[in-house]
Amino acid sequence: MENKKNEYLISVTGIQEVDGEKDKIELQTVGNFMMKPSHAYIGYKEYDEENPSISSNNVVKVENEDRVTIIRNGEIQTRLILEKGRRHQCHYRTIMGDLMIGVSAETIKNELTENGGKLHVIYSLDFNNEIVSNNEFYINVEEKG
Repeated sequence: MENKKNEYLISVTGIQEVDGEKDKIELQTVGNFMMKPSHAYIGYKEYDEENPSISSNNVVKVENEDRVTIIRNGEIQTRLILEKGRRHQCHYRTIMGDLMIGVSAETIKNELTENGGKLHVIYSLDFNNEIVSNNEFYINVEEKG
């Protein structure tokens, strides 16, 4: 596998279900993708819909079929460790303060190759051991050009 890093078209679809109500966000942007022998990185910038001057840098590290780490730096800072069959306590920093949340992954489907590909993850977030949301995201990575 090649260690290449170029500009890619990154499409992200996120679905969040809270109290039976679903919310869907879709994002298309240009970002970076790098495939290494043991993992892949997807990097992109995300802008706040209500205030486009606020942005966050997102990095999705795909370690294998069972583990994905999402790192978000900006106004909101998070480091979510999504691992199939295991619950992780993760730090979530917001403008309102810091939280520790539980994260449990149900599904991780990694179809990434050195040319891009797809990632699909289903997971839940809990606070004080009570599920607060069920989440799902799809990321599609295509070489730009």
